[in-house]
Amino acid sequence: MTPSRDISRLIEIMAALRTPVTGCPWDLEQNFATIAPYTIEEAYEVVEAISRGDLDDLCEELGDLLLQVVFHARMAEERNAFAFGDVVEAITRKMIRRHPHVFADKDGNLASSHVKHVWDRIKAEEKAERAARRPPEEISHKSLLSGVKAGQPALTRAMELQRKASSVGFDWNDPRAVLAKIREEADEIEAALDRNDSKGLAEETGDLMFALVNLARHVDADPEAALRATNAKFERRFAYIERALEAQGRTLEQASLAEMDALWNAAKGEEKTPRAVERSNQARR
Repeated sequence: MTPSRDISRLIEIMAALRTPVTGCPWDLEQNFATIAPYTIEEAYEVVEAISRGDLDDLCEELGDLLLQVVFHARMAEERNAFAFGDVVEAITRKMIRRHPHVFADKDGNLASSHVKHVWDRIKAEEKAERAARRPPEEISHKSLLSGVKAGQPALTRAMELQRKASSVGFDWNDPRAVLAKIREEADEIEAALDRNDSKGLAEETGDLMFALVNLARHVDADPEAALRATNAKFERRFAYIERALEAQGRTLEQASLAEMDALWNAAKGEEKTPRAVERSNQARR
C-alpha cells in the first residue's frame, strides 16, 4: 500500500490495521478508552509544535492527530455506530449552521459584533437539541456546572469549574484564604502518610492540586502555562547536572543524590544571577 494525499488511503490503512488475523495485534487490542489518552497527547504535541514555531513538525503532528480521528471513527464503524464520513458530514453541517452570515444569507452581512451573539445562540440551540435526545433521567437535574466539558485536561477543567462556581459567589475573596486551604490540604496529605493510607493519599493529593489551581486563578495565572514553564525549568536544571557530570567524565548513575542536589542548586544560582542584575537595573531607572 502506497502513501497518498487522499484521506481515503488513510482510512484504508486503518481498516487494514484493524482487520482480524491479518491486522496489527496492538491496534486490534485497542478501544475508545485505551486510545483516548493518545488523542489528548497528540493534541498537546500539536500545541507544542505551534509554540516552537516549527511548521514542519506541525504538519507531522496534525497528521498524528488526524490519525486519532480516523482510529476512533474506524472503531465506531465496526460497531455500526458511525463512520469517518459521518464525522465529516456532522462537522460540516455544524459549521454551515453556525455561520449563516457566510453560507446562508449572502446579502445580509452581519457586523463582527453580532457574529459571536449568533454563534452563541446557535450553540445553545444545538445543546438543547442534544439534551432533548437524551433519556429523561439524564436531564432531570440541570447543574450550573453541566456546561463544563468533561473531556478537558484536568487543570483546565478545574479552572472552569471554579469560575462557574465563582459566578454565583461560591468563592474566596482573598488569595491568602486559598493559601490557607493549600496548607490545610498539605496537612491532610501528611496525616494520610502517617496512616499509610494510599487511597487517601491519592484523594488528598487531588484536593491539593485543585486548591493550587484555585490559587492560580486568584492571582491571574494560567495553571497549565505555569506548569509548562516549571517543566521547562526542571529540564534546564537537570540538563545542567548532566553537562556538569559529563565534564567530570561521570554519569548520572555514578553521582550521589547529594552531588546532584548541589549541582541543582548551582543551576538555580546561575538562573537567579541575571534576574537579580535585571531587578537592580530596574531599581536604578
